Amino acid sequence: MTKFALAFAAVASLTAGAAFAQDAVVVADTDGNGAFSMEEVVAAYPAVTAEIFKAADIDANGDLSADELKAAVDAGSFAAK
Repeated sequence: MTKFALAFAAVASLTAGAAFAQDAVVVADTDGNGAFSMEEVVAAYPAVTAEIFKAADIDANGDLSADELKAAVDAGSFAAK
């Protein structure tokens, strides 16, 4: 019974992850520099202002790294379309 419960939990988590991935907003790195500019972020998250973007730019280099972008999304700082 325990093996079944663990297997079921594993399958359920994979299914939930797939459903979440379908709803995820994708920010495209259109210039291919490996970071996300304000313009690239706003294309996916139109409500992001310069102030919100600056707060998410932890290292203050003018672009968001993948980690900075993920942190801002996870924190709810960026609202989807």
